[in-house]
Amino acid sequence: MSGTTVPSKRRAPIRPARVLLHVFLAGTALAWLAPLLWAVFSALRPYSETSAKGYVSWPDTLNFDNFTRAFEQSDMTHYFGNTLIIAIPAVLLTLFLSSCVAFYVSRFDFRVNLALLLVFTAGNLLPQQVIITPLYRLYLLTDLPGVTASGKLYDSALGLVLIHVAFQSGFCAFVLSNYMRSLPHELTEAALVDGASVWRLYWQITLPLCKPAMAALATLLSIWIYNDFFWALVLISTGENMPITSALNNLSGQYFTDPNLVAAGALLTAIPTLVVYFVLQRQFVSGLTLGSNKG
Repeated sequence: MSGTTVPSKRRAPIRPARVLLHVFLAGTALAWLAPLLWAVFSALRPYSETSAKGYVSWPDTLNFDNFTRAFEQSDMTHYFGNTLIIAIPAVLLTLFLSSCVAFYVSRFDFRVNLALLLVFTAGNLLPQQVIITPLYRLYLLTDLPGVTASGKLYDSALGLVLIHVAFQSGFCAFVLSNYMRSLPHELTEAALVDGASVWRLYWQITLPLCKPAMAALATLLSIWIYNDFFWALVLISTGENMPITSALNNLSGQYFTDPNLVAAGALLTAIPTLVVYFVLQRQFVSGLTLGSNKG
């Protein structure tokens, strides 16, 4: 009985272009991660050692003392709470309102569909710095007695929620409308024949099919709103009402600032955004790759 010989697999030759590509990608990844790794290194090192030996030196001590001091000194628990009060309603309202607009312009045929979508999308093209002066005066003139602690729209969490919803709804409506257009129209027609109302058609039929896109947008919105500093700086005057991005100011002294302590505080503020991304990672990636395999 003669044995059968298994042909050996020949490895494809390594092409120089592929080697250069991997070297470029590795270098780009290291360049992107370098500031983060340097911040971690500085946060783990006491400032007394850094000032004595310089930043570019071998450390003798690495510990988490800076993280503990940054958390306690900046009162991050309070500012985390302020950020949640702003971010959660802003994300939910933005997704709800933008999905309503997207549903209207994508599932019904009206003459103003395209114009309405352009109006919402054009709001994202307007720089924030252009409207800050009239918006600031509008917030000062809007009285809300009994609704906000300040009695005005200015210096309130409600004011930040509304401005985030206004600025983020255009992008979300544009993305969701394009996604809803890819859904089969037979679903809408069958539901209408069965006597489904417009609200049921939106809430129970269309919206559940948009979960990947909604999850991707929820991830992006959470990161954008959480990291916002401009609107909070301009529209909030009371330090106790500031979001987490402003808590780092508490780590800076009048005459001296410990950069290692600030690095630790910055890393602590980044943890919630990482948690949101890892929790919604699968939905986020699937939402970004929707339609990539369609001809």
